[in-house]
Amino acid sequence: MAVAKQDAVEPAPITIRAMQEADLPAVVRIEHTSYAFPWTEGIFRDCLRVNYLCRVVESGAAVVGYGIISVGAGEAHVLNICVAAEHRCRGIGRRLLTHLLQAAARQGGRDALLETRPSNASALRLYRSLGFEQVGTRRGYYQAVVGREDAIVMKRPIE
Repeated sequence: MAVAKQDAVEPAPITIRAMQEADLPAVVRIEHTSYAFPWTEGIFRDCLRVNYLCRVVESGAAVVGYGIISVGAGEAHVLNICVAAEHRCRGIGRRLLTHLLQAAARQGGRDALLETRPSNASALRLYRSLGFEQVGTRRGYYQAVVGREDAIVMKRPIE
């Protein structure tokens, strides 16, 4: 018996735009479903207030990801980047991080830094594929279910 092949559904095109206060409920929802120790809405509000580079990714009319980067003294620090679980593994995180690095370069960033959990294998793959290299470790940086988890500190030049 032949099985009919279903047509693959193309994902909606994405757009990346500046985060607005009205986006915070969607951003916080993604944050809280993605992390055991999520940022609060207040932290996101503070990032907007101090004019960090805060971006959201939209697919159709829905916010499906976000990223925040601070730029100062020639350094761009990736503070948070996340894609909703049901939209991962589609290149959205790569496009968002590339967008953020380009925006940071326009603001004078020459090097990009970030911290990530050693247990976050998918993030490590993404960062390494974009040229980030480990430059250090921050002991006990992250809260964990039991105790603390170290952070891998990564860096790359921004072209």
